[in-house]
This record gives sequence, structure tokens and C-alpha cells, in this order.
Amino acid sequence: MNTYSKQVDSEYYNFSYYMDAARWMSYYEQIKLFHSLEKNSSVLEIGAGLSLNKEHIEEHLPSLVYKTLDIAEDLEPDYVGSAHDIPIDTNSFDAVVAFEVLEHLPFEEFEKALLEMKRVSKSTVIVSLPHFGPPIKFLLKIPFVKEFKFAIKIPYRPTHVFNGQHYWEIGKKGYSPKFIRSVFKKHFELVDEFIPFDNQYHHFFVLKVSK
Repeated sequence: MNTYSKQVDSEYYNFSYYMDAARWMSYYEQIKLFHSLEKNSSVLEIGAGLSLNKEHIEEHLPSLVYKTLDIAEDLEPDYVGSAHDIPIDTNSFDAVVAFEVLEHLPFEEFEKALLEMKRVSKSTVIVSLPHFGPPIKFLLKIPFVKEFKFAIKIPYRPTHVFNGQHYWEIGKKGYSPKFIRSVFKKHFELVDEFIPFDNQYHHFFVLKVSK
């Protein structure tokens, strides 16, 4: 079994250092996804990180049973462990989510982590991953007319170099969006995917578990 140590200390998640407008919008999308889950659902979030999701769920979604898993004990997760070897029984949660987490594992562990998430989840797996690519964004707002937004990534794919945290990223050489989708589709039904207009670096995938 492979083991990994935490890459950053809890101080890394200090709001003033960690949070910017783009990351805030990513949390907004995460919270919307939590709200889309069935009432009284149970959800395991892999990667405790900043406790913003936990605080929102406790106040606004009290019927949602929410637990966290992380390898960093100083973040005080409910379970200590890694995404590629989750110390939780099969079918323990209705949904398992991992936002900007799986890129912190070498790519050869990616599919293993997905299978572990599938094993623990009864129904839904939600993942977001970093998606490299210089974006072109266009926003048009005219009074009394619905706002129009459009974004596209320039197809520039350099080789990824480990930066102390990310072992790989979508959009880098060898990790095209098409290839990553094919990995997901081997094990799940791909229900939805999107890149928030205000955070072109985060790519979300909503997956349905079929067992």
C-alpha cells in the first residue's frame, strides 16, 4: 500500500492567504452541488481543507450528514486516511466528493482513488480537478438583456512539472480532457461537467455510480 504525507500545514488554509475571488467562486459551485443532493443524504468529503463547506452545511443544510476524510490530522477530519485507501465500509455514504484533491496523488493512483470513492458511495461521486489552459473570456451585459458569457481555453499543453503539490493537471501533456473523461467513463456514468466562468482553472465532474 502506498502512503503519502501531507503537503501543507493547516496554516496554509488561512482565509487571507488561501482565498481569492476565483477560489471563492469554486466554493460557491461546491456549495450548490451540496444543495443539489437529496434531503437527508450522507456525504463524505475527501480533503478537509478550509472548513467553509462544513460551516455552511451545519448552518444551512442540517439534514445532510456530512463527514470529512484527510491524511492531515491537524485539520481534524472525521476519518484519517487517503483517497486511494479509504478506511470506510462499502456503501457507507450516498455521495462522495473530492474537490481539487486527486491531483495531489501521482496519476497512477488516480483510478485507484476513483474506485475507492465508487466503493464507498451508494449513488454519486463528484470530483473537481485543476484544468490548465490560458483562457479567453468574453462577457457582455446590456441593460434589459440577459448577460452573455463565453470562455474557451487556448490549446497549449506543456509537460507538467511536480510543484510540491500537484502531480498532474488536466490540459497538460498526456492529460487531455478527452482522456480524463475516458477514465471516468470506465467506472461511472458521466452525468454533468462544467468549468465555472469565474474560475477557469477548476473543472467539475458529476458522476453516477452503477454497481
